[in-house]
Amino acid sequence: MSTPTATRLYAADANVTVLSNTPFVTDWVRRYFGSWWNAFEVPASSVCAGPLVTAGIDDQMYARLLTLVTNCPHGDVTYAEARLLLARDSTGTITGVSPEQGLAYRSVQLGGLVTIAGRTPEALALAAARIAREMIRAALLRDGWTLLHASAVVSDDQVLLAVGSKGAGKTTTALLLASRGAQLLANDRVFVKVVGSEVRALPWPAAAAVGLGLLDALGLYDVVRERLQAGERLHPTQHQDVTDALLASRREPLWEPGGKRERKVQVFPDQFSTWFGMELATGGRAAALLFPRIDPSALPAVVDGNRTLGEDDFIGSATEDRYPDHFGLAPGINGGGDDMARAAVADRLAALPHHQVVLGHDVEANADFLAKLAGVQKHGIGTGNLA
Repeated sequence: MSTPTATRLYAADANVTVLSNTPFVTDWVRRYFGSWWNAFEVPASSVCAGPLVTAGIDDQMYARLLTLVTNCPHGDVTYAEARLLLARDSTGTITGVSPEQGLAYRSVQLGGLVTIAGRTPEALALAAARIAREMIRAALLRDGWTLLHASAVVSDDQVLLAVGSKGAGKTTTALLLASRGAQLLANDRVFVKVVGSEVRALPWPAAAAVGLGLLDALGLYDVVRERLQAGERLHPTQHQDVTDALLASRREPLWEPGGKRERKVQVFPDQFSTWFGMELATGGRAAALLFPRIDPSALPAVVDGNRTLGEDDFIGSATEDRYPDHFGLAPGINGGGDDMARAAVADRLAALPHHQVVLGHDVEANADFLAKLAGVQKHGIGTGNLA
């Protein structure tokens, strides 16, 4: 039996500890969250209370919980894109089993203590990180934070938020600015909260989905390919077809059957710094908003329009389709924060400089335009042409 190890995460006033009999799990959690949520190792002997995720390789517990769930009334739902058998007993304890992933979950104390039994280290590590992140999310939402569907970069503690629907160019905007010296805060969603006269922002750690075409246009394709050839790995949620394309130096976009969804490179948070040389930020104050769109035939420019922040720009329970709160981690809380928190954030953000921009096909021209507009090279964001 391995000696137990523990990793603790902090984001603002929220924290959670991950305890495991498999060092691979706590190492994974520390790597995944360390750059954004101050993850660090703590003595396992010091862990005595929640919020706590206990994750262990335990075939016997997995089999016991599988039998328990299948022999009592249970639901059949989807979680993390896999089938989950879910049961709740008279005490409020929730038990879930994912047979395809070889994972069993048990959540007690209204989500303050979650135990996970797994059959393989990687699946267990993914599950532990996912649950720990959801527990931090629940604590932040209870404390008045809300989740905005946006990419974000930071310069001199000032945050530029790139807001828009899927495919609008949020990731492109953030990565181009990060390549010009801004710190990357968020790829697709960001926590925001009104604090005094400011809107503060925190990262949402997650693997970043970057299309093969964008990766190539940013000049990062060969970096990724060489790392893979050397035996390093991208995030395991990446489809094998994407890995095969990278190794074969195929650069055209890959699409799922039906052509509605692109299969993308899945980048670990820490790989932005270790592979791409981009700095990561842990927070800042919102200073400006951009609403980008991509038009391959256009020159990068500020364009006219009346786009403002709307309800659809916030993450909510209805849009959280991959990780719904099946384990009671945030009972009674909307997945993106309460209405008052969203309204307060929207009101403050509406008063900040904001522009609609179009980005074209020329990556260097896009990067030059955005850096000048945001003032990230010489000044803090919002003190350049955005003001």
